[in-house]
Amino acid sequence: MTSLFIPSPSEGVWYLGPVPLRGYALCIIAGIIAAIWIGERRWVARGGRQGEVTDLALWAVPFGVIGGRLYHVITDHDLYFGAGRTPIEALYVWRGGLGIWGAIALGGVGIWIGAKTKGIRVPPVLDALAPGVLVAQAIGRWGNWFNQELFGKPSTLPWALKIDESNRPPGYEQYATFQPTFLYECLWDLGAFGFVLWADRRWKLGHGRVMALYVMAYTAGRVWIEMLRIDTVEYEHVLGLRLNVWTSIVLFCLAAVYFVVVGRTHPGRETEVYVESRLARDRAAAAEDERAESTSEATSVGAGDGAGDGAGAGDDTARSPALESADPGARAAPDPEEPRKKSSDSPG
Repeated sequence: MTSLFIPSPSEGVWYLGPVPLRGYALCIIAGIIAAIWIGERRWVARGGRQGEVTDLALWAVPFGVIGGRLYHVITDHDLYFGAGRTPIEALYVWRGGLGIWGAIALGGVGIWIGAKTKGIRVPPVLDALAPGVLVAQAIGRWGNWFNQELFGKPSTLPWALKIDESNRPPGYEQYATFQPTFLYECLWDLGAFGFVLWADRRWKLGHGRVMALYVMAYTAGRVWIEMLRIDTVEYEHVLGLRLNVWTSIVLFCLAAVYFVVVGRTHPGRETEVYVESRLARDRAAAAEDERAESTSEATSVGAGDGAGDGAGAGDDTARSPALESADPGARAAPDPEEPRKKSSDSPG
């Protein structure tokens, strides 16, 4: 064993009374929060309304968790339904085992459903969310560190990961340190996040091309990282490669084709992120609010004018007698030249 290595945590679960706090679950939750925060900011910058990404997450997160678990159970079904296994453990998500492709697929279905209910165009919202998913994956990979799982081949590198003997796979009991694939993927995802953001700002990508670039950036790293791993999987030798390697290759090619074709047919970025029916409803609601505001202002002005006229008339009526009685000198004084004028005008 090398003298320098990354230690594994001695505990992956802590208890607050009877409530367990699992490191794996905390990493997943932290990743989801980060993705929502990043997605919300990007969605507003693209013309969407604050809070809509959070609403979509209410659909995407449960769908994604179910999809991720289904993908894992289907591709490693012997872990739960093989001889001597306990099928109920297929539901124990907190123990680890979420296939990213199942999570992306069903999570995307959840976003599609939520977007349809809110009148949101799907491609622009996927473009807004995609970079944040990379950050979520980077954070979520630390859950593998807490569980001491999904590490790579034996290694004596200074950054090799020390694994407890009880967590070493069969045939590797004599090795103590392994390739920290969780760390490699975390760093790759963060680098891909920066690259996708840069490309989006540089070329103003739209129409789902940011999502396609996310898929290409992630799968390019997943291929070589997956080939380092030594965990036992159901489909480990499919034409000489693990199933997840083939999945990554196929998805990279499909995303690349989409990126190029859509770039030619729909260059640039969308100018509108809502469907026409949503825009029509928003215009009608704005017009109704404007009419209500105009009516309210007119009513207020009319009431003010009536009150002012009444007060003015009352002041004049009340003030005239008082002034006359209180200040007689205010009346017109007699002209002292008047008697002289009358005398001079008299016939002589």
